[in-house]
Amino acid sequence: MTTVFPTNPDPTTKAPGLARWRSAGDVLSMLVVLGVLILLFGSFSNHFWTPQTVKTIVNQFADLTVVAVGMTLVLVIGGIDLSVGSVMALSGAVLGIAMADWNLPFPVALLACLAVGAGCGLINGMVSVMWSIPSFIVTLGMLESARGATYLITRSETKYLGPRVEWIARPLPGFGASTGFLVALVIVALGHILLTRTVMGRYMIAIGTNEEAVRLSGVDPRPTKLATFVLSGLAAAVAAVFQVSRVSSADPNGGIGMELGAIAAVVIGGTSLMGGRGSVLRSFLGVLIIAVLQTGLDHVGASEPAKRLISGAVIVLAVIADVHRGRWGESAFRALRRFQKTIDQ
Repeated sequence: MTTVFPTNPDPTTKAPGLARWRSAGDVLSMLVVLGVLILLFGSFSNHFWTPQTVKTIVNQFADLTVVAVGMTLVLVIGGIDLSVGSVMALSGAVLGIAMADWNLPFPVALLACLAVGAGCGLINGMVSVMWSIPSFIVTLGMLESARGATYLITRSETKYLGPRVEWIARPLPGFGASTGFLVALVIVALGHILLTRTVMGRYMIAIGTNEEAVRLSGVDPRPTKLATFVLSGLAAAVAAVFQVSRVSSADPNGGIGMELGAIAAVVIGGTSLMGGRGSVLRSFLGVLIIAVLQTGLDHVGASEPAKRLISGAVIVLAVIADVHRGRWGESAFRALRRFQKTIDQ
């Protein structure tokens, strides 16, 4: 027997072809915003339109890219993960201690780092799923717990690793992109395939759309939700490796604010905060917009408070756009259909 899941209850999907129209419109609008930002910052800074700026954008935001992939999956199932920044710090701290204090080789330290990230995600998922506690509360608790654990195991000291990890963030000769960025692109591709071409991805979208209907159709949503939180924690651990390699050390203060940047990038990419709709590829475009924005603000000499103010405004605007996206898409689609009928007549 074939299990049929409910479609997204968004009324705009009742019109044939509207989902495709809305997706194309989202991508086009993001490309327009990206182009406007590039032109705007290029006109205010003589050094923005340079190969060095491109290298900065490409190689310094691999960690945000990977975290955004995990955040997309969590938001699609109707959850949220506020702990990714602290899990990054804890995973990076384990990597630093394993290499600096225990003199373990990088592959072994890497496995320990990834295990910590996946373990934190497993705890988030188990508490949220097994006890039906909102993921907002659970991951908020993990945010504090993981950060406290990071300070305890490092004694609030930075672990310097130097050349042993720098090669991950160093641009490849004649290529410009780093190993970390290439791995991040592979993770984006795998996340896209998972969400759009696998049974698990179908379950994720169905759970975010109507979890009760999924349960009534005979599918237990708990394993899928648990696996999603594990993937988010694992993504945070991978991002920790990229961050540690970029700064050549494991900083217990690393990852602060990463959850806000990831949520902003994902929501800008069109992933719904209500669940049931999302795209890893569009989240990657959202990361590019955040990266260009932050790099451009650095080029024009914006202060740290100003950058935080602008980033907060971007998040609010992105949420507003998310709430009204369906209404705008339906209006535009119906206007196009009326225009086509007029031409046909």
